[in-house]
Amino acid sequence: MKIYMTFAFLVLASTANAQQMSRQQMLEVRSACEADVKKLCNGVQPGGGKLMQCLQQNASSVSETCSAKLMEIKAARQSN
Repeated sequence: MKIYMTFAFLVLASTANAQQMSRQQMLEVRSACEADVKKLCNGVQPGGGKLMQCLQQNASSVSETCSAKLMEIKAARQSN
């Protein structure tokens, strides 16, 4: 679970808005992106933006569900 919470934090820390992601948002990202992280970034150690970089490098393979959830949360954070 730690790797997915770290992933969610790294993804949203890269947005312009520095507010913290809510626990609910973390759970939503984890649920939407868990399979992508396992499939595409299995050996990647979290930290320093490595998981985000991995997903960006594999953007064409990231599921629509994960991508949509990340964009939804990013948009919500930027509108606050």
